[in-house]
Amino acid sequence: MMLEADGLDALVADLAGAPVKVQAGGIAIIQRGALNIKRDAQRFSAGIGHAPHYPRSITYETTVRVGDVEAVIGPDKDRPQGALGNLLEFGSSNNAPISHLGPALDLEGPRFVKALGDIAGDIL
Repeated sequence: MMLEADGLDALVADLAGAPVKVQAGGIAIIQRGALNIKRDAQRFSAGIGHAPHYPRSITYETTVRVGDVEAVIGPDKDRPQGALGNLLEFGSSNNAPISHLGPALDLEGPRFVKALGDIAGDIL
């Protein structure tokens, strides 16, 4: 007995192209997420009286390699007041922390997960 399934060839073709779609979509998601985290961290750290230039030191950089994409987000120590990042985020014995990078990352988490789910939904 032979079974037939309509659309099976189309499904096989879609699944064969899935890795390319996932990688392309994944790169865009990482880049968008990094930009969102940077902007939110800048917004959360705006108005610090003793570090008015600090928010502009927060940058991001994405690196794409075969099968891998990563983003590094945070203050650039070569920019004005960028070296204050650890002290501002975590505080010191003399200063309370002013959390801004951690909350920005937390805010992006659900958006990131949703975007990954959207890619999966688009493929299937």
